Amino acid sequence: MIRAPRVTATRLATASALHARMGRGDFLDCYSVASTATPRAAAEIITTFPAWAQALVALRSVITAPFGLSQDGPQAQDKLGPFPVETETAQELIAGFDDKHLDFRVAVRSEDGVVSLATWVHPHNVGGRIYLAAIMPFHILIARDALARVARQDTTATPRPA
Repeated sequence: MIRAPRVTATRLATASALHARMGRGDFLDCYSVASTATPRAAAEIITTFPAWAQALVALRSVITAPFGLSQDGPQAQDKLGPFPVETETAQELIAGFDDKHLDFRVAVRSEDGVVSLATWVHPHNVGGRIYLAAIMPFHILIARDALARVARQDTTATPRPA
């Protein structure tokens, strides 16, 4: 019997450049899974949304369009899905952008056979805080599913014990 990848809520590694962005009132979460994927390879899997997540993103676009929120992210030479790549090292890739209601970045780290996906959000106003609260259940589902897909595509990863 094949066990599902074990995705766990965890703390972002202290070496992450994402920590430098943290300020009062900011949001930061992190999930990890056993995988030997590089940050770029994992990020490519993470930003290739399954159909159900694409439907949620399309719904988000319809709902937020009247508020002038970015639908595709800004132009950039290097993008993963709608997210411009900001920095990339052998251990970490950070992508995201600043929008009208909030700034956000995702960090994909790969260390010691573990891939982590962290999301940092800095709301600018009440609208940003409401938006963050409204999408949170979907964010958690998408992040956990994304890391499970990373683990499943990494044929060298071994499941963590339950």
